[in-house]
Amino acid sequence: MLLLIGTLPIEGLKLHTGEATLDNGKLKIGDKKFTVIRGTSAMMAACCAICNAYNLDNPYCIVAGDIGAGDGSSSIYNYLKDNLYLLEPEVCAFHYIKPVLVAHNKVVDAINKMNKKPILIADAGYMYVAKMAGFASFYDIFTPDLGELAFLADKESPHPFYTRGFIFHMEDKAEELIEMAYKEKNAPKVLCVKGKKDYISKDGKIVKIITKPDIPVLEAIGGTGDTITGMIAAFTYKGLSLENASIISAKLNRIAGKLTNPTPATQIVDIIERIPLSIEKF
Repeated sequence: MLLLIGTLPIEGLKLHTGEATLDNGKLKIGDKKFTVIRGTSAMMAACCAICNAYNLDNPYCIVAGDIGAGDGSSSIYNYLKDNLYLLEPEVCAFHYIKPVLVAHNKVVDAINKMNKKPILIADAGYMYVAKMAGFASFYDIFTPDLGELAFLADKESPHPFYTRGFIFHMEDKAEELIEMAYKEKNAPKVLCVKGKKDYISKDGKIVKIITKPDIPVLEAIGGTGDTITGMIAAFTYKGLSLENASIISAKLNRIAGKLTNPTPATQIVDIIERIPLSIEKF
């Protein structure tokens, strides 16, 4: 099973689970359809696009609505605590869930009950809580942007908001920040750092820097990093190594963006719908 987990910014959406597909530009999970925007929905939609292109099983998704109060996040934590070890996923990708240390650690306990530990991918809020709880090395890959990388590199920061200024302003020194994150044991085996340049590192060493095609306007389109995380999950489920899944996903994301002929008004779903064509152009 390929399992994707995260909250959606929908007030009142109760915990919802099911197989996911792309349906006329919408993310369909079980019997519900959701608009694809940045964040969890972009990750899940991009994953669906890869799974469909390679005839992989549809991902199974766990979502809940959370607009900041933490209610949806709490329901996801509780569901994972009680059910994750029963699902036995092979690959598990987490997106935004409000960071709660005690709840996160109960999910770790549930994972440890499984017959085989899944490949664990974390982005956004779940990456934050993994680092804050001291469990970064328990995961297999984090997918930060440069600002999030600065948080991982800061051994003293309990939350991204408190990242020390001198580190936060090192965003033009990605390789240095990657080295610091590994030195402080705040990084898993693989990092895929997303930005103007995409950096893929393994065990603290840069294995690839991806810069082409260079489409500056993509930086203004929300969700273009979330799509990479979803594609990595799918390619890892397909059997690729984490570093190769990251390299291919970052390249395909750029190609799909170029094929969209983007403007600042371009929506992330427009790029996701170009993913199958980007595979042909790869």
